[in-house]
Amino acid sequence: MQNVLMAYLPVLIFLGIAVVLSLVMVAIPFLVAPAKPDAEKLSPYECGFNAFGAPRTRFDIRFYLVSILFIVFDLEIAFLFPWAVVLEQIGVFGFFSMMIFLAVLTVGFIYEWKKGALDWE
Repeated sequence: MQNVLMAYLPVLIFLGIAVVLSLVMVAIPFLVAPAKPDAEKLSPYECGFNAFGAPRTRFDIRFYLVSILFIVFDLEIAFLFPWAVVLEQIGVFGFFSMMIFLAVLTVGFIYEWKKGALDWE
């Protein structure tokens, strides 16, 4: 039993160091950063106008659908680059596998388009 515990000792030491470092990293800004916000710090950032409405209001579902669509097509590109690099090695099977993958994504895109999820009013 002691051999098993000794085998996990480096893991426990690493876990302890990770916990201590994360607590230190969280505590440092509270100790170092100034707590006196000025007018410049409280001014609108990037958008140029003050926030309107409550920050916890509900978003329209179309925002989520567009973001999911972006993620899907972003992942598609992430799969297409390595596929294009090794296309000669994977042959016809790899080509048709990717065509099936692209067909499924295209059908999903057409479905979302036909349902009007991408139409803004």
